[in-house]
Amino acid sequence: MLWHQIGMMEPGATRIHRKLLDSLYVEAMLLADEARAYFDLTGREERDTLDALRRVAFSCESLKVTTRLMHVIAWLLTQRAVDAGELAPREALLPSRRLGTAPESEPDALAALPFQAITIIEASIDLYRRVDRLDSALEEPAAESPARSMMQRLAASF
Repeated sequence: MLWHQIGMMEPGATRIHRKLLDSLYVEAMLLADEARAYFDLTGREERDTLDALRRVAFSCESLKVTTRLMHVIAWLLTQRAVDAGELAPREALLPSRRLGTAPESEPDALAALPFQAITIIEASIDLYRRVDRLDSALEEPAAESPARSMMQRLAASF
């Protein structure tokens, strides 16, 4: 197709480099494993030292971390499928394939939690926000490279 011959992307095609997708996927999987290990094992002991209200907040934040990470991982797998040609770029723009909405964490509730819990929660929020920016960028038209534009004008003149 002409889009590939001149180095442009088909409208709606992912502009996310495979190395970035792979890096984010590894980060998400490692964070998911760390969160599981903490909230299922180490965090239980810390949770048990909290008062009843903080224990509930701890459990809610654990679920929020899981939700954020599962949305991120599903989105990254969709983008990898697009990159591999297993899914059409337009299909990745369907609402069901976009990054799901993640619940917000209340700063006051976080402040009362153990340090390691806060670290994991904040890491999941940061990762989710970065992926959300990538997901939002898929809606924007691809920026034309000045060098590519010049090459196209040169090619058209001959």
